[in-house]
Amino acid sequence: MAKGWAGLATLLLCCASAQVSGQATDPNGRILYQAAFFQQFAPSSALEMVKRVPGFTLDIGSVDVRGFGQAAGNVVINGQRPSSKSDSLDTILARIPASRVARIEVGPGDLFGSEYSGKPQVLNLVLISTGGLAGNATGTVRRDYTGAVLPEGSVSALLRRGASSFNLAVGINNNNSTEEGYDTLTALPSGRQLEYRRKVNTIRDPNGYVSGSWELNQGDNRTAHLNFRAAFDHFDLTQSNFVYPDDGADRHDRLTQRYRQRQFELGGDVTRPLLGGGLKLIGLATRRHRLNRDLSLNRLDETHMLGGYAQDLEDQKDETLARLVWNRSDLLGWSVEAGAEGVVNRLDSNVNFDTLDAGGARTRIDLPVDQAVVKEYRGEAFVNAGRSLSSKARIDLGLTYEASRLTVSGDAKAERVLKFLKPKASFDWRPNPRWHTQLSVSRTVAQLQFEDFISSAELTNDRVNGGNADLVPQRAWEILASVEHPILGDGLVKVEAGYNRISQVQDRILTPQGFDAPGNLGDGSTYILRTNVDAPLGRFGIKGGRLTLSGSLLSTSVEDPYTHGNRHFSGTTLWLFNADFRQDLGKFAWGVGLSGNSRQAFFRLDEIDAPYSKVPYVTAFAEYRPTTKTSLTLGLDNATGVPAFRDRTFFEPDRRNPVPSLYEYRERNKHVVPYVTLKHNFG
Repeated sequence: MAKGWAGLATLLLCCASAQVSGQATDPNGRILYQAAFFQQFAPSSALEMVKRVPGFTLDIGSVDVRGFGQAAGNVVINGQRPSSKSDSLDTILARIPASRVARIEVGPGDLFGSEYSGKPQVLNLVLISTGGLAGNATGTVRRDYTGAVLPEGSVSALLRRGASSFNLAVGINNNNSTEEGYDTLTALPSGRQLEYRRKVNTIRDPNGYVSGSWELNQGDNRTAHLNFRAAFDHFDLTQSNFVYPDDGADRHDRLTQRYRQRQFELGGDVTRPLLGGGLKLIGLATRRHRLNRDLSLNRLDETHMLGGYAQDLEDQKDETLARLVWNRSDLLGWSVEAGAEGVVNRLDSNVNFDTLDAGGARTRIDLPVDQAVVKEYRGEAFVNAGRSLSSKARIDLGLTYEASRLTVSGDAKAERVLKFLKPKASFDWRPNPRWHTQLSVSRTVAQLQFEDFISSAELTNDRVNGGNADLVPQRAWEILASVEHPILGDGLVKVEAGYNRISQVQDRILTPQGFDAPGNLGDGSTYILRTNVDAPLGRFGIKGGRLTLSGSLLSTSVEDPYTHGNRHFSGTTLWLFNADFRQDLGKFAWGVGLSGNSRQAFFRLDEIDAPYSKVPYVTAFAEYRPTTKTSLTLGLDNATGVPAFRDRTFFEPDRRNPVPSLYEYRERNKHVVPYVTLKHNFG
């Protein structure tokens, strides 16, 4: 795999031209793409422009990470990070009309603030200052294999008046689908089939949001932002399960999931001049309420129930934070940034797990840590400094001190204070305009997921996840090197290689109560190799053609607590790839995408659970643009109709016995999903 990517990169490098068209590089090493570069793709939004930047891979960040600094993706707008967490970067970018983008800049993350220090690439979206109203509207209709027609849409508007800009967006996503398939359960080592199950999953997943923002821009270090978001999510799954056991009566089991979630966020920031630089205060408050109801029934038919299980999960998750940052671009030749952040997080969770008898009466099953409140008070202080060593080299250094006090109350009592010092350094070198290299070293600390402290059942998988109030975060030394080189005019080849040395690897362990739960293993390691190739194909006679290839190898290793042999981390993929070809021909465009990855494996107490899919997964589209502001797209998702698979290998009594006792195979297929999308810009 690695030799294949390297060979392709070498071939394309041999075709590199002496000059790079459509790009320029500023004194800080940022590559500049003017708006005219993207006209060939007829983008309707800033998101579509960002996706067309050669060699750049969008990282939308994480809305689940606590605090503000660690949740950053790799895009800023007018040099500043959006003061929102629950609105992901792709959502924010999709709301900005392409007509409002003046240019896009791509450079090392150290140029854009502490949240981005050490990132090989960060993209800065520079908007025009022209006043007036602009916006976009998008509507999509999909059809699943049962014939159900699924509409969805969004509309956003951006109004600029003097120094103020106002943005309002409303959207409804209709993530409905139907998938069918089967399971087989086989005894080992005999190979005798114990059970065959025919399943149909009907999923209804509508979700909607309304969000808005206000920006005041009165010049350098004189800005203010205010944003809000309200969202809801309804997820309904109804599963018909026709079970044919080798020994016993046939059944018509049924599984239902009814999940409801609502979320609110209010945030903002203000920046003012101070001591030759700028002082920014950021505030953010997020509230999320969730109610999940699961019901699994074993039935001979529609009217004769044998029993089953039910689970109700209700929780409230709150986050309130403040972050203060001072930066100055020139202090004795250094660009300096210093600040502090304080965060209060709270999760109040209540899980009720019951068995059902034939008459529907419930009997509670007491799980360890199923009623609990988790609180965290966390603070960090940081300083970062960077400077150019020459016209070709730059160094950036940083140091963060993080401390937190975490308590668990309810079914379990736990309290701990965690303190970490996290240094980092990066070196950026451009030996000439066509080569760019970077080396970074950092100390990182992962965050704990509060939900990992709580026990719950998975009725879809017939298993219980234990909670672990003693979980601690894994920490690592991370080294990453990257090199990039332009090819074929405005194309780019980028290669990254890295190594992580990890302690207290977060994976799965056996709790004292006998449950499989999140926990900490020993030391582990990760080797990383990633390649991205973005190649225009005009020189090969394919007018308007562009080929984008990306691939990665991720080799992880840790000692398994049961077998004491080395294995991969749970949930990691050894390799993955994406290949996309598109051709833009004025009013018409078309393209096809291929993707795939190796199977993941989750190493649990008594099973190895490995989901995977056939390679490749194919998408395709054809687009017509009657005007510069309107486009009509016909597309196919899962164009070849490949199913998804899952292997579950069980061990008795657990994996300390290396001989498997049962094997379950699952296959699900949503089939080909055609869709039509209409996009229109105004203003």
